[in-house]
Amino acid sequence: MLLSMTGFGRGEALCPDGSKVVLQISSVNRKQLEVRFSLPQELSALELAGRKMVSAVISRGSVQVRAAFMQSADVAGKVEINSALLDQLIKESRAARVRANLSPEVAVESLFSLPGVLSLPRDGGEISPDLSKAFEKALLAALDDFKSMRQTEGANLKSDLLARLKKLETWHRELAEMTAGYPEMAKQRILSRLEGENLPVSADDPGVLREVLFYVDKGDVTEELTRLDSHFKQFAAFLDAAEPSGRNMDFLAQEMFREITTLGNKAAVSGASPLVVAFKAEMEKIREQIQNIE
Repeated sequence: MLLSMTGFGRGEALCPDGSKVVLQISSVNRKQLEVRFSLPQELSALELAGRKMVSAVISRGSVQVRAAFMQSADVAGKVEINSALLDQLIKESRAARVRANLSPEVAVESLFSLPGVLSLPRDGGEISPDLSKAFEKALLAALDDFKSMRQTEGANLKSDLLARLKKLETWHRELAEMTAGYPEMAKQRILSRLEGENLPVSADDPGVLREVLFYVDKGDVTEELTRLDSHFKQFAAFLDAAEPSGRNMDFLAQEMFREITTLGNKAAVSGASPLVVAFKAEMEKIREQIQNIE
């Protein structure tokens, strides 16, 4: 199944206490797999597990995973106040205001935002099993949503590539028909040249046959056409492959481009050049599209 490297997915899950985990996955093109996580402090310890889950589903691309953790009202209300630290801060604030000839009144609530004053109760700093399960569930849902979008984009890419492959196959047939009579044409060209020089020779003369073989070998493109036909079949197979084939298709496209370049340099028949130019232009478009495939 063809998958696009670009996509977006979202998933969420609830904990038994009512807290919610929300995850978003997005990706863009990249030759290798690069996964970046952006997690709140409450979920930071789950990054390694998240990376394993992502890499099991995605083989290449630049992937960004963002998470949010929303606590329930009951949990959010269970805060701990470091009274000793708060008292010390109030005392120091009053002293500073007096030294500055200001009113000694201190806005206590403004001190709550300072590190260490307020904190949520923690279970030894460990992730609870419920939170870990919610994270996994949200990530799986996001990956499913992400895959669905990539499948849709992949289907569009497949249709586009099949249409372009059909063009290449049409031009391939035209080139094959155009160059099919090349050996006889090369033979007649040599004989006509010899005759024009008043050097009549037999077509069965070993020397003439050697020259014919030499020129046929220089301009014969049968080998390139055969390899291109094989590449077309393999390319079509990659489009239907169950495993990610982007890298293989990229390599195959390079080989196809190399074969048509060689064919263009060798083909000694008129009319071949425009087809070769059109073939190369279409191959460039195919290579660009392949960069979007996983």
